[in-house]
Amino acid sequence: MPDDPDTDGLTVGQVSARLGVTVRALHHWDEIGLARPSLRTAAGYRLYTAGDLERLHRIVVYREIGLGLDRIGAVLDDPTVDVPGALRAQQAQVAERIERLQRLSAGLDRMLDAHERGVLLTVEQQAAIFGPEWDPDWPVQARQRYGHTVQWQQYAERSASRSPEEWQAVADTVAALDRALGEAMDAGVTAGSPQAHRLVERQREVFTAYFPLTRQMQVCLWRMYEDDPGFTAHYDGIRPGLAAWFRRIVDADARSHGIDPDTAAWQ
Repeated sequence: MPDDPDTDGLTVGQVSARLGVTVRALHHWDEIGLARPSLRTAAGYRLYTAGDLERLHRIVVYREIGLGLDRIGAVLDDPTVDVPGALRAQQAQVAERIERLQRLSAGLDRMLDAHERGVLLTVEQQAAIFGPEWDPDWPVQARQRYGHTVQWQQYAERSASRSPEEWQAVADTVAALDRALGEAMDAGVTAGSPQAHRLVERQREVFTAYFPLTRQMQVCLWRMYEDDPGFTAHYDGIRPGLAAWFRRIVDADARSHGIDPDTAAWQ
């Protein structure tokens, strides 16, 4: 800021307006000796000169690039301070912050995309991971139906950070559970048995890849699975009657924990 005789004798309020700095900040800088006004009126009011404004301008610039007030004072007043070195160090810190913010921005992009799409995979990746029965429109339909729920938000947050390899691991775990259910049905596992309870618990654990599933929610889920032709076809394709069989096991497990399956709610 060039010297300007018209800037001599400016009040704190006038300097605040010129530099875009709060009056409180100017008072604080005065108190700590960082930028004290050079003039006073006969009544004792502080006034800033053109030289004071030049110093304040430098303080504002240094503060905007992230230097702390102590460091700014040293840069301005200590002749032994390597000013270019201090600025280069600050430049490196700014570059690190920019990189962190870029990563944050990318993460936010993925999170927003996951809330909109559900699964952040290409159609080809979805087919390869989830199999030929998978319909890429299902996540979009699910969002339209459940996008307002907490569970969709939890699902989207998990999806946003999940790689194709991690989705493959989820799909493999689900497939292994489906096989275990079919084998248990073939073996004659009955509702209420210890093995049946373990299968119900395993199904809830596997499902946490999407969102946490309470026992009441599990009852509601399998009620929906049995009633929905698409889900019933999937499970009955593994073993005829599997959807109804496992729902009986889930209901029995719920009763063992004091839950009435007929009145269970999504909570």
